[in-house]
Amino acid sequence: MTARSRFPGEISRFAVTITRDRDVVEEAQRLRYRVFGEEMGARLPSAARGIDEDDFDRHCDHLVVRDEASGTVVGTYRILPPESARHAGGLYVDREFDLSCLQHLRHRTVEVGRACVHPGHRSAAVMLLMWSALARYVIEGGYSYFVGAASIGLGDGGYRAASVFDRLRADRLSPESLRVYPRNPFAFGRVPHGEPAEVPPLLKGYLGMGAWICGEPALDPDFNCADFPILLSLDRLDARFARHFLKRAA
Repeated sequence: MTARSRFPGEISRFAVTITRDRDVVEEAQRLRYRVFGEEMGARLPSAARGIDEDDFDRHCDHLVVRDEASGTVVGTYRILPPESARHAGGLYVDREFDLSCLQHLRHRTVEVGRACVHPGHRSAAVMLLMWSALARYVIEGGYSYFVGAASIGLGDGGYRAASVFDRLRADRLSPESLRVYPRNPFAFGRVPHGEPAEVPPLLKGYLGMGAWICGEPALDPDFNCADFPILLSLDRLDARFARHFLKRAA
């Protein structure tokens, strides 16, 4: 499945594709390696080939943003629709969380992950393009939910992750009926408290759209990060965001 989008104005230099083409997917995997492997220091099994690849990639659709002036892939997301998740044996986040409470939503839920943007192109424009393409994907597919994880690195000993969860748990957690549970919990309670830390851009963007945090974060030792489980219903999409965002996805 391939979709292509163009947008007017300041972001017209970029083109968005959703594809399973092997050559394009490999370009996205090389960007992922640059960000996750080289920049973040993640332990990647495919590092020797200069890519980030796992067993889920072949089941996924891959959203790719390309700078048409240079031809460079500058942003990517990995998308796993429910039909493909069944062939894959579940969602990627199933490995990190017990999702039993979301079982009744699986047939309407798309998993998104491996989001990254080239360090030279980290702007709101690229993220808007990716989120707009994701919205169209969900709308055209007749789905209702996004699920995934937003990561916070632990290079500071976990202070930022613990501080952010402490700030958000009061009013950003999902209802108990939609709560998930980490298989390898991040021990945020053991991290000393101090000044509140800033919420990272990706997580802040999800929350701005109306997403819930569905429970405590999980520890991902390979990526040295705490993963916050995220659930976004299109019915909860923030009205201001929807006006700016869904009109591009129509």
